[in-house]
Amino acid sequence: MQNVAPNNAGPLTRLNYVLAAVKFEQSLFALPFAYVGMLLAANGLPEFQPFVWVTLAMVGARNAGMAVNRVFDRNVDAKNPRTADRHLPQGLLQPWELSALAVAGLALYFVAAWQLNPLALALSPVGALFVVGYSLVKRFSWLTHFTLGMTLAIAPAGGWVGVTGELAWEAVLLYAVVATFASGFDIFNTVGDMEFDRTHGIHALPARFGVHAAFWVSRAMHLLTAATLLALGLWLELSWPYFIGWAVAAVLLVYEHRILKPDDMSRVRFAFTQVNAAISLAVLVFTFAAVVLV
Repeated sequence: MQNVAPNNAGPLTRLNYVLAAVKFEQSLFALPFAYVGMLLAANGLPEFQPFVWVTLAMVGARNAGMAVNRVFDRNVDAKNPRTADRHLPQGLLQPWELSALAVAGLALYFVAAWQLNPLALALSPVGALFVVGYSLVKRFSWLTHFTLGMTLAIAPAGGWVGVTGELAWEAVLLYAVVATFASGFDIFNTVGDMEFDRTHGIHALPARFGVHAAFWVSRAMHLLTAATLLALGLWLELSWPYFIGWAVAAVLLVYEHRILKPDDMSRVRFAFTQVNAAISLAVLVFTFAAVVLV
């Protein structure tokens, strides 16, 4: 049975519910890669205006995507013991409230793209399609993990386009870094739901091919992450701090795969919130050092 949100809940309480429902604080996870894209595109510090508008675009798009995901999945979430305590299944929020956040987030995203440059504005509908539609893919294809990765990889590519107004091959390689990184980890997120997914017709790689096969695909994705991150530094002839960051990221990827096992996923939340955040921040910090300080 769903709980009913109290009628006298104040605006601040409901706003807190909305922000908690989309895990607003996790907007910070995508931003480091957007900033890496800007740093590399500018070969130094970007100008203030594109920095602000790229930041707002990423925050708007990310939270719009999460809000749409929560609305689309509310009925499935209510059946899954892992997600039944989310705000919509509990009745703490109504779908229209998260839908309003999605509209506001997309509006902010489009305004930011308009303020950046013509190419950013021209490409913004493609980004919006991925942001809104990625959560639907799991209803018909186990390729859902790769769709999510492609969606999150818009961040660094968008950072590059926001600064230069051009889409270069370097931006495509940076896109591949994040796409493989995110899709490789998203596979882990669905291991615990394998039996539920099979029962309820949710398509995911572990449910389709089994946990061991899913782990091998994730390892392959993260091997590509390390390879493309290294190739990017060599292609752009970046200075030595970047390659220290690459080594740190590679070691953390290996560590992530050591602490997660097919028969023991107890540390998956730690890997997501701590290890992945450390990887993205390491890439950002050492890229900053390479193009600004050295």
